[in-house]
Amino acid sequence: SLLVRDTPYWAGIIVCVVALVGMVMLCVSYQPEEKTCFQFAIKLMYFLLSALSLITCVLAVAFVAHHYSQITQFTCDAVLDSCQCKLDTSDPLSRTFVYNGVSDCTSVTGTFNLYLLLQMVLNLITAIVCLLACFVMWKHRYQVFFVGVRLHSLTGTEIQQQKV
Repeated sequence: SLLVRDTPYWAGIIVCVVALVGMVMLCVSYQPEEKTCFQFAIKLMYFLLSALSLITCVLAVAFVAHHYSQITQFTCDAVLDSCQCKLDTSDPLSRTFVYNGVSDCTSVTGTFNLYLLLQMVLNLITAIVCLLACFVMWKHRYQVFFVGVRLHSLTGTEIQQQKV
């Protein structure tokens, strides 16, 4: 009975897709300077999906943090085979959260809190990994500086030619 945003299991779906695209990217034979269109498309798709999964994981953390902050203020009552929780019992228009299949409301306020904290931490770690993937892809493409190793000293004529 909970909304999809209150249980953001969906954040892992895009991360799994990114992992699959990353595995395909590893299997493609590397060509220097992206001479193949397929290699460029895979890298672009990997970067865009990593950015999308970063946004998705940050949203999941925000939604779970919001639900966690609400659940700490709940007043819960057991009704038949469910637990109904409200933020403000004096307000008749207050939203009611219904947890079906729960006979003891302490599991909602205790165990479910731990589950939400774990979900926040895991989504945050996944967001950091996606950020690092985007950073590595960006740095690999746009901030590569090739520096040659000079094994001999410069002579006077070579120095003048380099100044021109």
